[in-house]
Amino acid sequence: MKPKNWIAALNARVSAFKSETESQGKTFYPGASRIDLASFPPKEHWDDWIALEPVAGTGKRQEKHYMLVPTTCFNCESACGLLAYVDRETLEVRKFEGNPEHAGSRGRNCAKGPATINQVTDPDRILYPLKRAGARGEGQWTRVSWDEVLDTLAERIRKAIVEKRHREIMYHVGRPGEDGFTEDILKAWGVDGHNSHTNICSSSGRAGIQYWMGYDRPSNDFANAEVILLTSSHLEAGHYFNPHAQRIMEAKKRGARLIVVDVRMSNTSTHADHWVSPYPGSEPAIFLAVARHLIEMKRYNREFVRRWWNWHEYMTAERPDEPATFEAFEKVLGELYADYTFEYAAAESQVPVAQIEAVAETIAGAGTKLCTQNWRSAAAGNLGGWQVSRTLFLLNALLGAIGVEGSTYPNGWTKFVGKRPINAGHPEHWNDLTFPLEYPLGMNEMSFLLPHFLKEGRGTLDTYFTRVYNPVWTNPGGFDWVEMLSDESKIGLHAALTPTWNETAYFADFVLPMGHSSERHDLVSTETHNENWVTFRQPVARAARERLGETITDTREVNPGEVWEENEFWLELTWRIDPDGSLGIRQHVESMSTPGERLSLDEYYGWIFDHSIPGLPDKAEAEGVTPLAYMRRYGNVSIGAVGEALYENEIPPEQLEDEHVDPHGRVYTRAAAPPQVNGAPTPNPEPDAEGRRPAGVAIDGTVRAGFPTPSGRLEFYSSTLAQWGWPEVALPTYIKSHIHRDKLAADQMPLIPTFRLPTQIHTRGANAKWLSELAHNNPVWIHPQDAEHKGIADGQRIRVETELGFFVAEAWVTQGIRPGVVACSHHMGRWQFTGSTDHHQRTMETTLAHDGGHWSLRPVEHKQPLAPQSGPDAKRVWWTAVGVHQNLTFGVHPDPVSGQHCWHQAVRVRPAEPGDVPGQIHVDLEKSDAVYREWLAMTRPADRVSPDGTRRPGWLLRPLKPTAEACKLPDSVSS
Repeated sequence: MKPKNWIAALNARVSAFKSETESQGKTFYPGASRIDLASFPPKEHWDDWIALEPVAGTGKRQEKHYMLVPTTCFNCESACGLLAYVDRETLEVRKFEGNPEHAGSRGRNCAKGPATINQVTDPDRILYPLKRAGARGEGQWTRVSWDEVLDTLAERIRKAIVEKRHREIMYHVGRPGEDGFTEDILKAWGVDGHNSHTNICSSSGRAGIQYWMGYDRPSNDFANAEVILLTSSHLEAGHYFNPHAQRIMEAKKRGARLIVVDVRMSNTSTHADHWVSPYPGSEPAIFLAVARHLIEMKRYNREFVRRWWNWHEYMTAERPDEPATFEAFEKVLGELYADYTFEYAAAESQVPVAQIEAVAETIAGAGTKLCTQNWRSAAAGNLGGWQVSRTLFLLNALLGAIGVEGSTYPNGWTKFVGKRPINAGHPEHWNDLTFPLEYPLGMNEMSFLLPHFLKEGRGTLDTYFTRVYNPVWTNPGGFDWVEMLSDESKIGLHAALTPTWNETAYFADFVLPMGHSSERHDLVSTETHNENWVTFRQPVARAARERLGETITDTREVNPGEVWEENEFWLELTWRIDPDGSLGIRQHVESMSTPGERLSLDEYYGWIFDHSIPGLPDKAEAEGVTPLAYMRRYGNVSIGAVGEALYENEIPPEQLEDEHVDPHGRVYTRAAAPPQVNGAPTPNPEPDAEGRRPAGVAIDGTVRAGFPTPSGRLEFYSSTLAQWGWPEVALPTYIKSHIHRDKLAADQMPLIPTFRLPTQIHTRGANAKWLSELAHNNPVWIHPQDAEHKGIADGQRIRVETELGFFVAEAWVTQGIRPGVVACSHHMGRWQFTGSTDHHQRTMETTLAHDGGHWSLRPVEHKQPLAPQSGPDAKRVWWTAVGVHQNLTFGVHPDPVSGQHCWHQAVRVRPAEPGDVPGQIHVDLEKSDAVYREWLAMTRPADRVSPDGTRRPGWLLRPLKPTAEACKLPDSVSS
């Protein structure tokens, strides 16, 4: 049928249905659910949205009336918008679809958003607080009250604070899914107790960016780019991949060129104009060859480089015998990268010269409309991986493709964080278990080294929280975590805050049921494109009941069982830690409107929406509602697009009181800083010797805003790296990875684990059937040449031998991986202990055994079908694989600069032995200790290299940054 006839037929259907509905005295609601799937439910009809749904076994459809309530997905960091379909009769949440009012996702969601219903209805959900009944890891639990939990935790934390044991309180978070709430709680307690998973995730990606421009995340205007360069499988598994994927494909349709640098074939690489598959770790060699081409052919943005690079500081510090002129610097710049020829890059990367040349020409033609992205992937895989993102961003810096249309932006421009009513001071203690002296430049907490630190006697933990985090399964060296968590002399009390069972919760003292994305409050903003927006995650059952006139004051009134949201939990725990206010803690969570009562979430979020989100009060007033009611109704608010080239903004004269300009043009002032509207994480460079704050940078006689770096400019030369013990890598350069060919034995090859299979949600349980159907196995990718050489057939069981032991998997012989490399995603293979629970997750049932330092995990039943309790979908499950787990067999590889765990492994691959089963694991913890010590020896500790007697450069971003006094080196080491 021709399109115009199809449209006419559709219009006829609409008219006929409208006439029929109105003839029955009913109101006609136009929209997708009544007619077709081509549009979203209009927000005017969210109170009563009528859908036609099939009646099982009848072949007929019936009307269902829904209330549509917005919330925010929690299955990755994109924070895409969701609409919960709440049955108006039963008030049951039936499904989730996209929220068209959400500025980032625009109503379009990946599979993980709708699969939230699988999580909400998961038969393995933890519905009540549980307390350990036997030894840790035995799986024996008894149900307890929330009051018992709160009183126990409050008593321990209060005692630790009174006894000045602040360092023994730790909160260890995986995916925060919020902007600052829990960090404010920890500040109220006065503890430097924030720990995160960032150093197994994105620290190297952040470091390479932060050393350039201060901000530690890129934000890309993909939709308007001419050339997009991705070092990742970004369309399916990248940084904010769903909102980014939409805009990348929009650019592709418009004619933009896509370059994908990825060792393996991915969905992203199939869309590329150039797919570059390099030897892992050689990516910087390619990027530097492209940079050399731009420099040699004089196709770089000379004026931008002159104005915004800190070349003068570099020439003064490193080339004092040469004139500190831009012309002299240009000559030096050519010399610095002269050796990075296309031929050199080809030899290192094993990519043809012609392909690298073609990529270089494509990038050279981008002008200022070049978007680049590397977040995890190669940066997270390799020793020196932070130079992957640093050399990649060099291309932006050469072209001036920073902060202008179609380019890469600083994330602090396109992420918005408002002021909050809980506003405690900085902790007065430094926690050496998270930021030890050996890693003064570590971008984030050295969390994955915690078991080794405690084993060395560096400290103990009195009260330890894990929240949406599963370190036993997620981190390298998981058996070290099992050993640590089993030892009550090292961890006094472990409380696991989790909606579902996981491998770490088995070793907890309390397992506390927290809400999924439709059962909790959070405020989030992410840097998805050139626009500031804020999204509101909320308990949808509460919002629905409140629309119907009910008053709800606690999410436990509407959540299943006694599932509680974390915000209310943290507020109540803080209230009980300081029952009489004598510790100065209680005041931070006291109601502003009703002194003597605890702060409520309506008051907390109402205050933020009233005072902190530009434009929101006006939008709410236009609809005759409060800002809080507006956000409960729509779930998202756009603050608007940010301007371009904000670093060019002139600093007004009134902000330049008693100004001082250093020899490199950095401008300092005694004038007070202007009010900060956006609280997105932004570095604060150090004041000058007279205490003046940095205000900008002098460029051609005008003081401009510049960048939040020590120099105020883009830092081609990092004085921070140079002064803190790493002068040889202070420029964008190539560091050969720990799995470089020169460092491997003849029978070793690199294993690449740093990719996610589409739709996997590694922290949120294994029972999302809709997602498991899409990806339920993670074989080891191996090229046909390597498979033939090793005598391995497709589907054959193999042993992958790491430096700690081995794991057993199945081989996938494919040309989708380059020769000489194997790959296996580290986001599958969930397991549970035989007989320890009555759960029926899609996990491996295993036996855990150890003899001294030798630990093993062996599946009892590798292919486990869903139990009948899993609901009516169980009979539709046609797959049996659950994947294998490999992280237990990895040693810790902390990069000595960024602190990032370097995921790539040097392995030996051979056919499995008789009796081996997929998922089988063996590890020697003595070897784990040896690997830890080997990598620790690479560091340059602060007590040896600190130029100013502090533990860490003060300008670098850091959660809960302690007071200036606490940041000083201890007297025992500084002397």
